[in-house]
Amino acid sequence: MNDTVLWSVDRRGVATITLNRPQVNNAYNGDLIAGLHAAMDALERQHGLRIVVLKGNGRHFQAGADLTWIRAVAQQGSAENRDVSRLTAEAIRRLDTCPVPTLALIQGGCFGGGTGIAAACDIVIAAENAIFSISETRWGLMAGIILPQLCRAMGVRQVRRYALSGERFDAAEARRIGFVHEICPADGLEAAGEKVVEAVLMNAPEATTATKLRTLSAARAFVDDGEWRDLVEEHARTRQQAEATEGLASFQEKRKPAWYPV
Repeated sequence: MNDTVLWSVDRRGVATITLNRPQVNNAYNGDLIAGLHAAMDALERQHGLRIVVLKGNGRHFQAGADLTWIRAVAQQGSAENRDVSRLTAEAIRRLDTCPVPTLALIQGGCFGGGTGIAAACDIVIAAENAIFSISETRWGLMAGIILPQLCRAMGVRQVRRYALSGERFDAAEARRIGFVHEICPADGLEAAGEKVVEAVLMNAPEATTATKLRTLSAARAFVDDGEWRDLVEEHARTRQQAEATEGLASFQEKRKPAWYPV
């Protein structure tokens, strides 16, 4: 076990998963992905689970991938890269299909993979200071393994803007395009989340699970195994291509990438 992801369950069956790398804005690496799987493994063994709340420790919810780690992974073999992409994609898939409701509470930065985590949750509440970006293309990468969830969460038209431009957008824009359900003051995030938790707890557990799973089915929102494998393969392959090498180097060297016109 590692402490990059913390989890707990209270007497009501309310689980909290907390991303815990605040020193790097909760950027994900191999340890955080493993920690997320470990937390979900543990919660699957809990009886009476009613809702899962996802949070980020510190100033930011989740700042996407740890690019130093990504660069190191890219220098490994194809099999190692597929393993990393598979574990990352499986974490998102498990959140997406979790049988109980999931609630993301977002403050500060929510970039790259962080937007995928949010998109995989049933309910999203953002603090007024939240900032979002689907930023992978800036680094020569692509957000393939989270694009299905993003398309469902904000609509393909909005993904075609924000995943292609990499622009940042604020909480008000996220609310306008349907990516988040509610905005609240930064110091009111916990209270806003608790209102949703209380609403869920009033509902019958089995009926709630059945409603969630039937909703995903009716919307054709499950990613089938064939598409999932394709997403993993493409995600791993892109990380090892020349654009990713240059994009990650430009990040480390704090310069514009070679493809920027001069």
